Amino acid sequence: MTPEPDTDLLDKVINLAKRRGFIFASAEIYGGFRSTYDYGPLGVNMLRNVKQAWWRSMVQLRDDVVGLDAAILGPPAVWAASGHLATFTDPLVDCRQCHERWREDKIDGVCPNCGGTEFTEARAFNLMFKTQAGPVEGEGATAYLRPETAQGMFTNFLNVLTTSRRRPPFGIAQVGKSFRNEITPQNFVFRTREFEQMEMEFFVAPDEADTWYRYWIQNRYEWYVDLGIGADRLRLHEHAQQDLSHYSRGTTDIEFRYPWGWDELEGVANRGDYDLTQHAHASGAALEYFDAQAGVRYTPYVIEPAAGATRAMMAFLLAAYAEDEVEGDQRTVLRLDWRLSPYQVAVLPLSKKPELEGVSREILSALRPWFMCDFDVTQSIGRRYRRQDEIGTPYCVTVDFASLDDRAVTVRDRDTTSQVRVPIGELVEELRRRMSPT
Repeated sequence: MTPEPDTDLLDKVINLAKRRGFIFASAEIYGGFRSTYDYGPLGVNMLRNVKQAWWRSMVQLRDDVVGLDAAILGPPAVWAASGHLATFTDPLVDCRQCHERWREDKIDGVCPNCGGTEFTEARAFNLMFKTQAGPVEGEGATAYLRPETAQGMFTNFLNVLTTSRRRPPFGIAQVGKSFRNEITPQNFVFRTREFEQMEMEFFVAPDEADTWYRYWIQNRYEWYVDLGIGADRLRLHEHAQQDLSHYSRGTTDIEFRYPWGWDELEGVANRGDYDLTQHAHASGAALEYFDAQAGVRYTPYVIEPAAGATRAMMAFLLAAYAEDEVEGDQRTVLRLDWRLSPYQVAVLPLSKKPELEGVSREILSALRPWFMCDFDVTQSIGRRYRRQDEIGTPYCVTVDFASLDDRAVTVRDRDTTSQVRVPIGELVEELRRRMSPT
């Protein structure tokens, strides 16, 4: 049975994110800038870990996917060919009562601001950010910030095909910034105008497309489960035929149960040969593959798993947030998988006395080549444990006065709070064993 959502969870996570240094409102000292966020010392670590976990799964552990880092700026010709100039729009309406502007498909006929029900006629609003490249204004200098990372992988299809010596089925993966001029950004970092995507375009023979489409749906679903999101908070939603994008032959969303309900976490689409065909027609390049063994030439179909790094990080935070009781005290804990935690290990000297700090620094130097470490000497050891629990650190290493004699330390587990004495000389190996890659 699916548990009831915690309606206060979003506020709790937003508060923790600000208080502990995960995510700040951008330019806060100037009053902020709507829908933009800065990732603080802990947030930048965790976001990097989310992207690294994705890259490891999609590229490092496979021999059929290679990487790419394409440009953010792009000429109008790319976006005309892809259909973004014509179709990348939202229906925009104004409330006649309070004059606030909304996406028509998100308000169910009622203004969220004033409750009014009278609106202007819907008009198309293009979501791309437009800018000028170079010193001369005019149509020839127009450029766009990419609204997705996908098009750079399509326009580089031939480059990657020839230089990497790959043949279908193979994929091109990319992690990078995208920009969308959203009308109604909402729900913290769930929908923002500037965000990071983790996308992969998997090129296949047309008759293999459905098999690979089903494969990537399951593969991506299992990635989230493996990194700690419970199956009761995930579901698959396959789009009905009438709801598919113009390029799609099939789309399935991996949905997460957010505090406001089920919503998209990642999309997996069978894009057919739409993208390569469009760019081939517009550029004149032959974006095809010749199968010498079969003696056939074809335009590959594309299977696209597309996830947001920032949205995934938010989901992992929401799924990991917990409140429990330890020895009669209430605590907040982020039960993050160690691969995602901002710090894997915290070294905590029991006292600020120089002899303890010297041993602690020695231990820190031994751990840092293997793990991202925190070092904390402030307040009582109990408060420091709570602080590390709240930011998701899996293991604390406590250095006490006995460590000076027995050359051993106490290792504390975040989730069980169990403690065990480990010789300093065996500490790295013990922690590596506990955090060995799966």
